[in-house]
Amino acid sequence: MADPRPSSETDPEIELFVKAGSDGESIGNCPFCQRLFMILWLKGVKFNVTTVDMTRKPEELKDLAPGTNPPFLIYNKELKTDFIKIEEFLEHTLAPPRYPHLSPKNKESFDVGCNLFAKFSAYIKNAQKEANKNEIDPDSAEELTVSRRLFLDGDQLTLADCSLLPKLNIIKVAAKKYRDFDIPGEFSGVWRYLHNAYAREEFTHTCPEDKEIENTYASVAKQKS
Repeated sequence: MADPRPSSETDPEIELFVKAGSDGESIGNCPFCQRLFMILWLKGVKFNVTTVDMTRKPEELKDLAPGTNPPFLIYNKELKTDFIKIEEFLEHTLAPPRYPHLSPKNKESFDVGCNLFAKFSAYIKNAQKEANKNEIDPDSAEELTVSRRLFLDGDQLTLADCSLLPKLNIIKVAAKKYRDFDIPGEFSGVWRYLHNAYAREEFTHTCPEDKEIENTYASVAKQKS
């Protein structure tokens, strides 16, 4: 990954290991992997990405991080494995003036959609069409106030967006494929947020292909009755 700034001896050596797709090489479906991928990209630091085929881990990776699944990180030859701790480490270590802070100014930004993925998981696993109707609140759009912000915390992507956007993308793709459900048009704020995000390469270029998301949920999305 190219760093637009001149190379410096002080640049850390960073390698991010993410889940591989079904071909064993492309980016797989893992919102936590994408979360760290986005953070590193937004930091503007030079780093390498290695995809890990979960069906057959190379021997060198078994030696490198035994019992560990992606995402994990090697920072200046030091292994880091907990993605929450990795996020905290990167925010603290890759700091101004050389790298931007990504923490949102409003801590409430982290609360947006905090239970969204849990509700989606219940929804996609539920084969009863009538029961699934209860999972979608048609009046919830009325509770939202209109915001002029591009993203959750303002006009710049933050750690809160790196957490929510990968999950929203998964929900959009899987719900359409297996439940023929589109995010309602009246949820204009959600759509505006997604359109703003899809215009940023830090998000689109770290997304897995739709087929990878569909493959992930093929076994859990039972046939509708």
